[in-house]
Amino acid sequence: MAAEKAESKGAKSEQTRALILETAMRLFRERGYDKTTMRAIAQEAGVSVGNAYYYFAGKEHLIQGFYDRIAAEHQAAVRPVLDAETDLEKRLAGVLRVWLEIAEPYHEFAAQFFKNAADPESPLSPFSPESEHAREAAIDVHREVLRGSKAKVPTELAEILPELMWLSQMGLVLYWVFDSSRDRERSRRLAERGARLTTRGVALARFRVLRPLVLEVHELFTDFLPGMTRPRP
Repeated sequence: MAAEKAESKGAKSEQTRALILETAMRLFRERGYDKTTMRAIAQEAGVSVGNAYYYFAGKEHLIQGFYDRIAAEHQAAVRPVLDAETDLEKRLAGVLRVWLEIAEPYHEFAAQFFKNAADPESPLSPFSPESEHAREAAIDVHREVLRGSKAKVPTELAEILPELMWLSQMGLVLYWVFDSSRDRERSRRLAERGARLTTRGVALARFRVLRPLVLEVHELFTDFLPGMTRPRP
């Protein structure tokens, strides 16, 4: 009986959390990130302000919930691509295409809050410590993209390349945020061409003479975006 009550309470708690998050996403889209307050979110969700703060310490934490949701949806949605393809370019292009499809309903909202997320010191930044969970989930997708492909990857680059591939995806995300083309067609084309270019880069990385360049690029981003990656031993 106690176990059933605990399970029921846990389910209700998760439902309340999801309701608050959904309400916040709607208000962010309708009113803009800056003009939406936690009090307004609580009122629209039908919960007390204290309850809203119990689940999310602030608006920034709601964005982290949004990041986590997108990452989880992406991990699930890429399964058909990763289960069917072994060609690296097709795997990567499919993963990027699926991300664009999942993110499309949030396009207007993303443009509104990006000016906050673009600040490297902001907890909304994809490189911030607060974003680590979603960032690692996204990098894990790229690890699987590489691991399940026919591409031959040197052992010393196996951990570095997925991180650089994710960084390339962040470049696509930045372009997508400001893409005003019909159905974000230019972003889709960028994803396809980016996958082709990345695949060629991975193929070239097999050559020992080019590996130091890849390592140096990785170290560059590690130094200037320390939240992105873990330094190599």
